[in-house]
Amino acid sequence: MAYVVTENCIKCKYQDCVEVCPVDCFYEGENFLVINPDECIDCGVCEPECPAEAIFPDSDPKAAAWAETNRDYAGKWPNITRKGEVPADADSWKGKDGKENLLSPKPGR
Repeated sequence: MAYVVTENCIKCKYQDCVEVCPVDCFYEGENFLVINPDECIDCGVCEPECPAEAIFPDSDPKAAAWAETNRDYAGKWPNITRKGEVPADADSWKGKDGKENLLSPKPGR
């Protein structure tokens, strides 16, 4: 089992979750983060740290559609171990639905 980052992270990318991860399993895209399911130890410390409420266990129905996205981009994007710069307009995107088409495939940094 692993945790999954979902649509709520798109264009928010607060990164509070990155700071608490004991195994550094987050990977950074231009406007989204993902968790590598092969590295995640299912500790759950990242979930309550996410201001956008974007992280769920892979057993949660909300995570199902995002599990493969996390796996795919974790193999393409750079690993992130420290909180970086949060997008200036992150708060304006928090809680908005229908952001899936805004996911950038570009890597972060």
